[in-house]
Amino acid sequence: MGEGGQEKSFNFLQVLLEGSIAGGTAGVVVETALYPIDTIKTRLQAARGGSRIEWKGLYSGLAGNLAGVLPASALFVGVYEPTKRKLLETLPENLSAVAHFTAGAIGGIAASLIRVPTEVVKQRMQTRQFKSAPDAVRLIVAKEGLKGLYAGYGSFLLRDLPFDAIQFCIYEQLRIGYKVVAKRELNDPENALIGAFAGAITGAITTPLDVMKTRLMVQGQGKQYTGIVSCAQTILREEGPKAFLKGIEPRVLWIGIGGSIFFGVLEKTKSMLAERRNRELQAGKEE
Repeated sequence: MGEGGQEKSFNFLQVLLEGSIAGGTAGVVVETALYPIDTIKTRLQAARGGSRIEWKGLYSGLAGNLAGVLPASALFVGVYEPTKRKLLETLPENLSAVAHFTAGAIGGIAASLIRVPTEVVKQRMQTRQFKSAPDAVRLIVAKEGLKGLYAGYGSFLLRDLPFDAIQFCIYEQLRIGYKVVAKRELNDPENALIGAFAGAITGAITTPLDVMKTRLMVQGQGKQYTGIVSCAQTILREEGPKAFLKGIEPRVLWIGIGGSIFFGVLEKTKSMLAERRNRELQAGKEE
């Protein structure tokens, strides 16, 4: 069986907990480090026609965003890790890619319940619509209802489910292949490099979906777009096909570097937690 073949079912909660800690840590570190690039990307995508990009307040909305990123990242990895291990136990070894792809999609669905409101508030603040996260939440709910916090949910899933599934599948498969060739465990720089590659490729592929998601999330009450199809048709008609690649450079840069940091921190944290668990087990045997 795959890498989870020897794990017992009673370790499910332990895997979930350790995955949550590692995911939350990695999410906060990468979001803080790369938030300005994400802000620039959002403003590029939200700009219509020849609108000028504002370069002030690149950390606008960071604190409120971290309040959502921490639980969302924790939930994603907390669901991904035990799901991955269970699928690796169940499926033949030659279908490990299916296990990683499916686990990534399931983790993405779970995390979207937190990610989408966080993303809506973050992007409204990045485009200078609100001054603080609490004000953003209060005014969005007052003017648009709770559904305003889930604006663009369909396009978010359309972008993030394939993104999560593809990115984690590429990352995990590259790690498996590398370990087979190297005949050893990967070190921290190698995990980071593979994470960067997986992130950059996936980021480029999903840029058109990201553009549509941004437009739907920042439109507010204007309702220029009624949905994903309407958004795509309007962008194509008014701005041409090139508009679907707006912000691709900072997006690929951001997600490539982000993938490096995220997976590097994720694997390091998982390793530290595993070492701590092993020490505690060893100490328990010696008593």
